[in-house]
Amino acid sequence: MSRSNLARRVADAAEVALTHRKYVTFIDVATGLRWLRSRHVDEWRQGRAPALEQLAAVDAERLVTAADLLKRWAEEKGLRPVETPYLSGTRDRRELRFTAAGGDAAERAFRVHWISPDLSEARVQKLTERQLKAPDLVAVAPVEPWTCVSCRGTGPYLIMEADRPHCLTCADLDHLVFLPAGDAALSRRAKKESGLSALVVAYNRRRKVYQRQGILVEEAALARAEERCFADEEVRQRRRERDRERRADQDVEFQARMAAEILRLFPSCPPDRAESIAGHAALRGSGRVGRTAAARALDENAITLAVVASIRHLDTDYDDLLMSGVPRMAARDRIRARLDAKLTEFRTSLGG
Repeated sequence: MSRSNLARRVADAAEVALTHRKYVTFIDVATGLRWLRSRHVDEWRQGRAPALEQLAAVDAERLVTAADLLKRWAEEKGLRPVETPYLSGTRDRRELRFTAAGGDAAERAFRVHWISPDLSEARVQKLTERQLKAPDLVAVAPVEPWTCVSCRGTGPYLIMEADRPHCLTCADLDHLVFLPAGDAALSRRAKKESGLSALVVAYNRRRKVYQRQGILVEEAALARAEERCFADEEVRQRRRERDRERRADQDVEFQARMAAEILRLFPSCPPDRAESIAGHAALRGSGRVGRTAAARALDENAITLAVVASIRHLDTDYDDLLMSGVPRMAARDRIRARLDAKLTEFRTSLGG
């Protein structure tokens, strides 16, 4: 890939993040370029890799080039650089490295957050404080058998220390109890009451991401949190109802904007089909393309992916091929001509 092509791709990825959050990081660009997956970033933040480059699809030189292109793009946009540290979710909370052998100047370039001038000082201060705050200690619920490096035993969770896995006993965390996710108020209060806690995550192979399972907290802290939650359950229930109504209104508004963008890009797509695509792709909690940052910024590529998915399942025999045992990529090759023809049909102007 030429430097000019890479510069264009970096700019596209950065623009999506800037539209969505009013600031851009190198991580946003690397994931936007598909050089990193979210699970890679999670593993790095958990302290399970000495440097981010070891998890990336490209080498350190390419990462440095992308960081330089991001800097040039951001300066042309008038964005303000704010250097912020990346700390690991390990007991020592060490500062994370992006490259194994890069010098201080290169590492600083990766750590910069590029802030929009439209972002208020209060938001900038809040962002900086959040980055400076030590991250949660992370305990991983492994999906594969593992062995503690200290006692050679195992257990339901592992804690990373010095890039090596330890059991809860060897990490001095075996006195904590597990609180499953599901009750946000109870989890928040139990964590606040507990002098020591850890976030428990597990890798979801289907979605290819680490997902929160719950937290480890002190038993006495959990008991105090349960008492507080019982005392104000009625008030919190009313608040949850209001929040649900607000989120529903936001989803309806976003799906309408997404449907309108589908019709702009694909003017011959029937309006009811556009609404159906938007409603399906943007369903809250679905993990579909419509819930990504790119889609919420109405990025053309993300919108097109949603339309492609709809055509694939509704206008071709793709699902029948999968059910008959045809491998996924082979099935996609077989229906490619029909999919492309339908895309062309949808793209054709109604009067053209």
